[in-house]
Order: sequence, then structure tokens, then C-alpha cells
Amino acid sequence: MLGFELDFWDYATFITAALAGGAGLLIYIWIAGLPGRIAIARKHPEAEAVNLLGWAGLLPTIYPWVQALIWAFKPTDIVDIRRFPKEEARAIEEEIGRLSDDPRKPRERAKAKAAGSATSARDSSAPPSPDKDGTKD
Repeated sequence: MLGFELDFWDYATFITAALAGGAGLLIYIWIAGLPGRIAIARKHPEAEAVNLLGWAGLLPTIYPWVQALIWAFKPTDIVDIRRFPKEEARAIEEEIGRLSDDPRKPRERAKAKAAGSATSARDSSAPPSPDKDGTKD
């Protein structure tokens, strides 16, 4: 090479540098994904946005990442006029399952969804039941 031989300590230095670089990369990946994992665990309605801000925010500066971390812990009050609260909770559960690679099979999710829609259809189409004294409201 340049007039000298590489010995054991040179190779040990190269291996140590490679391991330190790999460990640094793994730590960076773990820290960047932390706000998203926290949001998914807390069933945050905007978990995907928190996850993306966590990944994108750590690269240029740390400020957006800190915002994502705060957002992941922020309690949320869901006010959505498009769905009733039970439907909104079910939609959030499905989204969290998709984000966290829920191990439940798609067939079980479809069955649970069908059972929920059948129950709500029955409840809305059922006639009012008579009271104990036999009169209807």
C-alpha cells in the first residue's frame, strides 16, 4: 500500500469504527421514530402525521421533532361532525391497526366491521318496544 503493513490493531480500529457508525445509525432511527410509536401506542387520531413529522423533523433541525414529541403526548378531544363517537373510535382503531401492523387477520377485522354495521342497522330499523305495562311510547 503506502509502504507499511496493516496489523491486528488496524483491523480492530476499522471494525470498531464500523460498529460505532452502525450503532449511531440505529440510535438515530430509534429516536426519529419515537414520536410516531408513542402516538400509535396512545391511539392518537393523527398518529400518521406525528410519525411523519418525527421522521422529517430530526434531519434539518431538532425543533420539528420536539413538536412531534409534544404532539404525540397532547391529549386530543375528537370533535368530528362527520361521524358519531363510536364510528370515530372504530375508524381510529382501524387506522392504528394499519399503522402498527396489527396482527389480526383482515378477515377478523372485516367480520368485526360487518357485525358492527349489522348491529347499528338492526338498532335503527327496529320498532320501539312496548313498556312493561304494554303501551308504546
